[in-house]
Amino acid sequence: LSRSPWYTTSLCTFQIDFPHSHISFLYQEYRDTSKQQEIEQRRQRDNLFPGVKAGTVGTDSGVMSPPVLQLQLRNSDQSLTLWQNLEAVQASGLLTQLPHKEIIMQEAMFELVTSEASYYKSLEILETHFLRNPALVNTLSQSDMHFLFSNIEEVMKASERFLMDLEHRIEKSILIPDVCDIVYYHAAKHFNVFITYVINQAYQEKNYRRILDGNQQFRDTMATLENHSCVRGLSFTSFLILPFQRITRLKLLVQNILKKAEENSEREANAIKAHHELEKIVKECNEGVRKMSRTEELISIEKTLEFKSKSVPIISHSRWLLKKGDVQQMGGPKSTRTMRSRKLYQPVYLFLFNNLLLVTKPSGDKFQVIDSCTRAMLRTEDLEDQGQQLANVFNLKLLENQDDREVNYMLKTSSMSDKLRWICALTPNRRTRFMSTSAHQPDSPQVQCIQSYSAQEPDELSTEMADVLNLLERTDDGWMMGERLHDGERGWFPSRVAEEIQNKEVRAQNLREAIRIQQAHEGGLHAGAKIGVRAGRHAPKVWVDSHDRAGT
Repeated sequence: LSRSPWYTTSLCTFQIDFPHSHISFLYQEYRDTSKQQEIEQRRQRDNLFPGVKAGTVGTDSGVMSPPVLQLQLRNSDQSLTLWQNLEAVQASGLLTQLPHKEIIMQEAMFELVTSEASYYKSLEILETHFLRNPALVNTLSQSDMHFLFSNIEEVMKASERFLMDLEHRIEKSILIPDVCDIVYYHAAKHFNVFITYVINQAYQEKNYRRILDGNQQFRDTMATLENHSCVRGLSFTSFLILPFQRITRLKLLVQNILKKAEENSEREANAIKAHHELEKIVKECNEGVRKMSRTEELISIEKTLEFKSKSVPIISHSRWLLKKGDVQQMGGPKSTRTMRSRKLYQPVYLFLFNNLLLVTKPSGDKFQVIDSCTRAMLRTEDLEDQGQQLANVFNLKLLENQDDREVNYMLKTSSMSDKLRWICALTPNRRTRFMSTSAHQPDSPQVQCIQSYSAQEPDELSTEMADVLNLLERTDDGWMMGERLHDGERGWFPSRVAEEIQNKEVRAQNLREAIRIQQAHEGGLHAGAKIGVRAGRHAPKVWVDSHDRAGT
């Protein structure tokens, strides 16, 4: 940056006073506002200017580029603080000197800092208003305090150190050189505390419900605390889930900086390193949570199973449930359409694991296992609807069942979407309606989530507002299957929570950005090492100096 024509030493005379106490948004409010702005930005690019190539600059006709739209949206009365609106920035004359791309980059880095300040503000409320509130503490045993708050104090210390270094960087100069080097340092050194906290969240939720149900004094005190003006109508649980929300959002903010960074630059190298560390933390959080819930689920399922012949061991560290549910098995030859429906179909219940299928017969609260097969030996065939009794029907073939025989089941589901979801789960390598599972097509359909959705079944995908997904399947009765661009997770979700992105250029840009992030992640630290060698250094420069480290 020091070699750039628009960077001069005189900028040091302009300093930003950035105490985090000046931040007015709580993190929950920031998340909602920020995600809504992302949605509106894409809507404007998609719908208002369908003929404009994404990333183009303004023209004489008044058509604005997406970055300008982004800044205008964020500059509204309901929006977050912008870097370009700071008095020191406006007084410096930088806005007339900087390339437009650099202004966008400054905004991306500044958002990471301001959002971290907003997150810490919410953590302070969790600590002062709940954790250290004598009225609440007196209603709980020491073990229940630990169940509810886990290692939140360690998380707070890590977040405070991180925010201090970010603030030092901002206060030194109005022109932000980088922030991803600081992100990398703290993610590598201090952010492991997030993993412990997030893995404990499952117990946190269960114990919170248990304490609410059995402790009247706690319930009354919590109701009073949640009604206090300082929490702004937000629930206690919205504060408890902050750490995982933040670590995942921080990864996306670094992705946003990486997308805007010049290729083969020092900023890109630092962003790649930071993203790599955050990706590892998020992955460990997800795997830890899944491992605990999956083991509990397997134990619960095994207790309900009754094996008539060969017993199959269910509990295994390498096994987890993908889908379960009841379907109807057709009895007799296919030509017996004249039979009454109650004789034509018999109820069966399927348990599909990642490596095993159990075909069972419901018997009260138990399930009698009548057949089993490894998942790799399953094949499906979709059948056309032929009247009401033969609607939503498909063939399931077990190439080699528990008795080493080939068996065919004709199964009927309750809806078209349920049929397609079973087919996709049973045979995941089949080609989907809109794209091959082996490669992304350059113009495959995409959707943007306009509402959050919490998965209710194992084959569903929890989505957040502003998530962008490649569309893989769609049913006429209100379901979509998609693959999220930023992490590759896939699953089903209701059509009502998403809207299709119509603009071909916007879709292409989304895909290009996702591929760049994926390549950066796969390259990991190798890309940073190459840049360091090219520049005559062993590694990319880290901007954190001795002054910045004083608070750690």
